[in-house]
Amino acid sequence: AVPASRASMSYSHPPRRTGLPRAVLRWLQSLDLSFFPRNFRRDFSNGYLIAEIFSWYYPGDIHSHSYENGASLATKLSNWSQLAQFFSKRNLKPVQELIDGTIHCKPGAAEMLVQDIYSMLTNGRIKNIQDEVDFTDHYYQEQLPMVARSTASKAIKNNIKLTEIMMEPNINKNRQKVNAIINMHMQRRLVEREENPSEWFFKAKHASLCLRKQNTDNTSPVPVSFLLQTSFLLVWVLQSLTSL
Repeated sequence: AVPASRASMSYSHPPRRTGLPRAVLRWLQSLDLSFFPRNFRRDFSNGYLIAEIFSWYYPGDIHSHSYENGASLATKLSNWSQLAQFFSKRNLKPVQELIDGTIHCKPGAAEMLVQDIYSMLTNGRIKNIQDEVDFTDHYYQEQLPMVARSTASKAIKNNIKLTEIMMEPNINKNRQKVNAIINMHMQRRLVEREENPSEWFFKAKHASLCLRKQNTDNTSPVPVSFLLQTSFLLVWVLQSLTSL
């Protein structure tokens, strides 16, 4: 059920800087939803408003009392599971990548999903929000001065949500995600150093100029990158779980 405080919210004015075309915002307002989304990333993640939107076009298939407006992962999975059955029944094919990004509150995912649903239900043609799907914080980081941009550990925390690990606890798959984020982060740093060499100039310390004894042991050490990836992931998971 929708809380009374939210059901009584005025939605006469659209939220600021949603990134959606005006036609889509006007369409959302015309649906007379129980509350207008003020934070698209949060308000669409549980699928409740998505169900309300489709209930206007398929009132016999979508029953609002079957959906819960909550923030827990269990609520999200329950709502989206019902929506998946509805999509299959009606042969509707929203982009699964957009749904996953919306569930995990990825930047821009909810806006792109709403735009996709708008085109699906109204046959309206509108320009895409962005040419390719990119749910990382790359655009945000580009707007920051170099000194304020994320470190490798912060990049991992920003781009992997706790709900992703809870839904897919496989350590190997999560390590692959961490590896991809670290590689992307290192590539960006290399580009930054090439484009702004003066910002990265520093004198070599004496210790770095000393000759180092080569390892004559036959045993192959564990790669440092592997240890970093695993430690970053485990520390972040533990911090996230203790904050619940």
